[in-house]
Amino acid sequence: MYRIGVDIGGTFTDLVVVEDAGAVHFGKIASTPEDQSIGVMAGLDMMAGRLLMPLVAMLGQTERIVHGMTVATNALLERKGARLGLLTTEGHRDVLEMREGLKPERYNLRLPRHPALAPRALRFGVRERMRDTGSVETSLDMDSLDTAIEALRGEKVEAIAVCYLHAYANPAHEQQTRDRLAELLPDVYVSLSSDVLPQIKEYERVSTTAVNAYVGPALERYLARLQNRLKETGYSGPALITLSHGGVAPISEAIRLAAGTVLSGPAGGLAGARHASGVLDVGDLIPFDMGGTSTDISLIVDGETTLSSDRVVAGERIALSSLDIVTLGAGGGSIASVDTGGLLNVGPHSAGASPGPACYGNGGVEPTVTDANVALGFLNPDGFSGGGSALDTKAANTALDVLAGKLGVERITAAEGVFRVVNTQMAEGVRLATVRRGVDPRRFALFGFGGAAGLHVTSLARMLDIKRAIIPRMASVLSAWGMLTTDLRYEMSRTKIGEIGEMRPEELQMLFGGLEGDVKGALSAWFEGDIRTSRTADMRYGEQIFEIDVDLNHIDFADEGAGQAAKQAFEARHEELYTYSLPDREPVLVNARVAAIGELSAPPAEPLVARGPDLKARGVRKIYLGAWMDAPVFAFSELPAGQLITGPALIEADTTTVLLRAADTALVTDTGWLDIAISD
Repeated sequence: MYRIGVDIGGTFTDLVVVEDAGAVHFGKIASTPEDQSIGVMAGLDMMAGRLLMPLVAMLGQTERIVHGMTVATNALLERKGARLGLLTTEGHRDVLEMREGLKPERYNLRLPRHPALAPRALRFGVRERMRDTGSVETSLDMDSLDTAIEALRGEKVEAIAVCYLHAYANPAHEQQTRDRLAELLPDVYVSLSSDVLPQIKEYERVSTTAVNAYVGPALERYLARLQNRLKETGYSGPALITLSHGGVAPISEAIRLAAGTVLSGPAGGLAGARHASGVLDVGDLIPFDMGGTSTDISLIVDGETTLSSDRVVAGERIALSSLDIVTLGAGGGSIASVDTGGLLNVGPHSAGASPGPACYGNGGVEPTVTDANVALGFLNPDGFSGGGSALDTKAANTALDVLAGKLGVERITAAEGVFRVVNTQMAEGVRLATVRRGVDPRRFALFGFGGAAGLHVTSLARMLDIKRAIIPRMASVLSAWGMLTTDLRYEMSRTKIGEIGEMRPEELQMLFGGLEGDVKGALSAWFEGDIRTSRTADMRYGEQIFEIDVDLNHIDFADEGAGQAAKQAFEARHEELYTYSLPDREPVLVNARVAAIGELSAPPAEPLVARGPDLKARGVRKIYLGAWMDAPVFAFSELPAGQLITGPALIEADTTTVLLRAADTALVTDTGWLDIAISD
């Protein structure tokens, strides 16, 4: 039997097929932005060919497909989501536009207003009012609701977000509204805040619900096309979707919680890095995922990842639980340009999959990071993508010549400048994920993956004074592989405000016990195996305006000291994040959170790589590292365990290349991964 992971990126779609015996097969194919399901099916057909069988036969022997995608992300980034209407409590229609009363750049007087996902003409106040206790202040006025619905019908909206005041305490009015919309506008996608984010803080709730409705129809259409294409090939197994919190869910749940797929791809990469942490027995890792369009950076401490509900994507607040990832517009396809002051910039704009970098020969004319790597000799023009496509060196040089002319330097100097600038940007991203959070990156190993990471990881490690870097064998498709290492996950939250130390054990038992029953019941609708739960809480000091996530799994809520134990857990977490706590202050519980986790069988361990005589270099290529020099070139997939390679050297696989700088040493592990010691 097979398990298949699929990750759609901005430039490539990555695929991984894992056999029961542990053998891993992987490949890349160009993404198809016009309909991503076309690229997925083409990729599946490619992988079936590599297994020497028809696609129907491979899918007939497939236990499950796990899929991460950029459909919701692209709809949000490119502002190509649904025509969105908003129904909210009368007098609150402008919350979506007022945001939190702050500008992203508060001292920039020329900063244009960020457009709301639902324009004002499509936002309607409905006469109703709930109290924060859940009692009804004003009953839902059906005439007011019908007037708003009729106006939205006339505007031909495709999706409607419903966010009434204090619906987290009592969702009755939102549910009545959903029923009415089902009668009058049955073909419109509807999101209720009480379904998407049933917790306090009005702006976060309305923003998250609006994002959910905005991206939902595009995601629903894509997943319907994919399901149909899979069905036509005879696949009848489960297709699971990776969500931003790193867990997976069936297609129906992904469509309901569409905003939870915005970080689907990066979440798969971090899930894979977490699994790799256990494989390597290295608890402290900085996962560094550099693809064609962007770079994602995160942190693994003691083998565990961090969840956050403080996420802004494309200027929109998404308060759903997600893995804590720093994303930069820096990838192999990032475009290099010169600003009006004569300074070299790289990104955030990308050449994407079409036309792609100039060297792809698809009509791209702007210089990119990949073009610079070609000019520097780091990429083999005749062996790119396993020899499946040749790179157009002349086109890359032409694009770089234009850039060099603007800078007034030689071509090779311009290429080196692009390489250094993008490395500097990524180093700052690592500092955002570490130093600015009170973590010293020097005690971590840099875990590089994504198609472009291998060429930059050793330079990046030097800039950060990190002495160890690790590159897995499936580095270029680790996100797709990582999706096969995660579990089913269903989360719920409930607002309960009060000083945690003063709460009675029975209150806490009722709160968390009720949530546990709800999430287990929801997950058991998809999953028949054993279910475990995870409990956390959003807590703060009374005067603070933000909360932090606190792990409460170790606390027995039946114990009389449960409240005090929760207080101590909060103080420990606060000290970890901000280096201080206030023992004389009583922390406040704001939101209780419980996740139900249905454990799926992890992929079998990879077969160990045989030890043997050292593999000789298959050639030598001139590369530029401040000066032209000869670098031996090794085949990544053929290296025996235990071989030690000293830089400068290039280690090539079908879908990625690793650069060792002078005096770097790479040890091949028993699983065929590279464990690199960075020289001074």
